[in-house]
Amino acid sequence: MSEDHKKQLEQQLWNIANTLRGKMNADEFRDYILGFIFYKYLSEKMQIYADRILKPDGIHFTDIDENTGEGQEYIAAIREEALEKLGYFLKPSELFSAVAKRGNHNDDTVSLDLAAEDAETYHTQHNFILEDLQKILNNVQNSTMGTESEEDFDNLFEDMDLNSTKLGKTPEARNEIIAKVLAHLDKIDFKLEQTELDVLGDAYEYLIGKFASGAGKKAGEFYTPQEVSMVLAKLATTGKKKLKSVYDPTCGSGSLLLRVAKEVEEVNNFYGQELNRTTYNLARMNMILHGVHYRKFDIKQEDTLEHPQHLDHRFEAIVANPPFSAKWSANQLFMSDDRFSQYGKLAPKSKADFAFVQHMAHHLAENGQMAVVLPHGALFRGSAEGHIREYLIKEKNFLDAVIGLPANIFYGTSIPTCILVFKKCREHPDDILFIDASEHYEKVKTQNMLREADIDKIISTYRERRTEDKYSYVAPLSEIEENDYNLNIPRYVDTFEEEEPIDIEAVANEIQALDADLQETDTLIASFCKELNIKTPF
Repeated sequence: MSEDHKKQLEQQLWNIANTLRGKMNADEFRDYILGFIFYKYLSEKMQIYADRILKPDGIHFTDIDENTGEGQEYIAAIREEALEKLGYFLKPSELFSAVAKRGNHNDDTVSLDLAAEDAETYHTQHNFILEDLQKILNNVQNSTMGTESEEDFDNLFEDMDLNSTKLGKTPEARNEIIAKVLAHLDKIDFKLEQTELDVLGDAYEYLIGKFASGAGKKAGEFYTPQEVSMVLAKLATTGKKKLKSVYDPTCGSGSLLLRVAKEVEEVNNFYGQELNRTTYNLARMNMILHGVHYRKFDIKQEDTLEHPQHLDHRFEAIVANPPFSAKWSANQLFMSDDRFSQYGKLAPKSKADFAFVQHMAHHLAENGQMAVVLPHGALFRGSAEGHIREYLIKEKNFLDAVIGLPANIFYGTSIPTCILVFKKCREHPDDILFIDASEHYEKVKTQNMLREADIDKIISTYRERRTEDKYSYVAPLSEIEENDYNLNIPRYVDTFEEEEPIDIEAVANEIQALDADLQETDTLIASFCKELNIKTPF
């Protein structure tokens, strides 16, 4: 039942997003529709929680009259408990359903192309909800000021500019589209009390993925394809049932962190850092919407390499899909930074791939494991990168596995990529496992995609650490050294397919037979031409 509800919910939400955005780009409308879903979620959680508190009194949260002394006493008491338990507070009049109903009373026959002088009349005669809605979204974050959850809700709705002309040229036009979105969403039952599965959270992830598939190159900033997330999460959690902490230094929308939680029984704390402000807001919403308590996640907004926010922490699991070959300062001051100093060289300014690896290795707990996606070039590029690669293998001996992925599985780039798995305490310190999964995928439209069987094969090969012809190879460290620490996968996994031998004599006989047929045909054509008294064409 929950699975059916999830699919139905996914389709309903995408239909709303797709049909109501008008001429807006999918990635522009994303922030609005995801923001409103989040607001509805907060409202329903608030109402469920408040109704539970009020049950002994035999009343519902929405029955409270906010204008009476008794009503204000109820609200003050519920507010105090809600801020402690939920981390935020909404009054009955601020709930999603209340605003949706107010907005939906508009007379749809009224022209929305009103002259400026008519605007005030329109505001008084029809329910204009934009201003109310903006205040309510501000009140959500204001309710947390001075509390433990303040940082988690700070400016959470800042990307939902309700006055943007992208929504409509006039306030009235913007009001109409917002009212429609709220009305459609209000009809959907999230069933927060009834479902055992993380139904709404999964539907939210589905929407983020759908927006990513339509956002082209921008998508890489906030979303890792679900199949790749699954591989990273399974690799980083191998052998573990409970995690004290999981960390993603380039966490995007937070999907990868949440994917790790699906692979284990329990995660105590989630940590992440994200540079893009809009994506940072999306990550916090995603956490809360998946039921992660505000005390259990710590996501910061800053440049991870230049301004790391969790330097004192060590993490049991680390996963990341950093921006491929991003630029960074490579400032010489970093040579005294504990993350980079022992390597003797910094990653080049034009390619920060190994800077991210060094950063993650610094944060890895002694019993931890990490999985990171990198462009293929990181396996064999020389100079400073070659030096860092050698140090990680020869001096640190952290590298546990190298996994080649198919090309064109990430949004916005078709380049082939790989996953590197690192551990500080390796069970197999004398070798490195190589897996070539580059030819194991399904082509879906313009994108390549890992199938369930492809994922299972990668993970089982890694966990069993087996050598398989044309797929995987356990390379002794001595062989890696012989190859000057070049990790290019074809050096270790031979996928060459021999072509069947050609029978030259048979081919020669076939050519002779064809020549004979050709001469016979020419003779026949010549005889026809002679009969017709026309010149032969040869």
